[in-house]
Amino acid sequence: MSTLTRRIGAVALTAALVAGVSACSSSDAGSSDDASLDKSIILITPTAVGSNNFLKLAVEGAEAAGKANGAKVDIYESKDPASIQQNIDEAVRAAPDVIIGVSFSVLDQVTAAAADNPDQQFLLIDTSAEEPTDNLTAAVFKEYESNYLIGVEAGLLTQTNSIGAIGALDTPFIHRWIDPFFAGAKSVNPEVKTTQQYVGGDNPFGDQARAKAQAQIIADSGADYVNAAASAGNLGVFEAAAAGSFKAFGVDSNQCLESPGNVVDNSIKRVDVAVENAVKDIFAGNGGGFKSYGLAEGGVGVTGLEDDVASSKCLIAEHPDVIEKVAEVRDQIVSGEITVEDPLTAG
Repeated sequence: MSTLTRRIGAVALTAALVAGVSACSSSDAGSSDDASLDKSIILITPTAVGSNNFLKLAVEGAEAAGKANGAKVDIYESKDPASIQQNIDEAVRAAPDVIIGVSFSVLDQVTAAAADNPDQQFLLIDTSAEEPTDNLTAAVFKEYESNYLIGVEAGLLTQTNSIGAIGALDTPFIHRWIDPFFAGAKSVNPEVKTTQQYVGGDNPFGDQARAKAQAQIIADSGADYVNAAASAGNLGVFEAAAAGSFKAFGVDSNQCLESPGNVVDNSIKRVDVAVENAVKDIFAGNGGGFKSYGLAEGGVGVTGLEDDVASSKCLIAEHPDVIEKVAEVRDQIVSGEITVEDPLTAG
């Protein structure tokens, strides 16, 4: 049993009250003050969860961990760097069994908080500290492996020999969705041309209008397949795909359901599984260090290789020959026959 409460962080809460909007909470999960629960988890997001599939998965993982360990769960949704810090400060004062920080956007603040509070357990999801303290656990992913696989799909499917990718920001981390995608395509189609664009702006992970506009630039270059790595902005990419001449790839979860007929496949990242497993280890006294989840560990994958691909609404289901090739490449990556370069560590 667990309870889940969602709230807006200190700065965001003030802004919401001024606007006449109250913080939201999960009505079907009950109050986080359930006295029958003797453990507690606080998860801090870098932005509001909203339509961000990555953050939704993190929340689902925290709730699953709460149910599995008899812990109440509080979600602190941040709005900007200032509210991230205030949420961390408030979480430390609350002294839960574990404080979870999600994404590289909270890396510096969580790392500093862990160093300043050695008796408090912290968990970083999707990022890790260079010199972590013993009370800081991290779960990271090999996104580049699954993006290589959907690149193989794009290379085999393209009719124009031109593909593209749109990222939220031009950073080494975001390039884990771009460079391997292009590498996978070129591994099966050396003649393919590539184009990339970035959302940028004040809200790079949620600006659907900017993502749509950048996707259209890629489409105008002749690309007929586009990898969308713009987080919540992907919905804008899918709108451009629906109105234009290209098909898109989604991220994190099955986004084919969000825009049927426009999404080929998805580079899946099982954030919920990583959160649940890491919290379990911390509760068992095995915190610290980090675990990397790739194809071999079942932490990343593609919808096209899942058992329910036929009902996934993904266009890849119409191409069993491509799926067969992708399965072969997946096995070669797992065995070590193919090594996919990580843009974060590339020299």
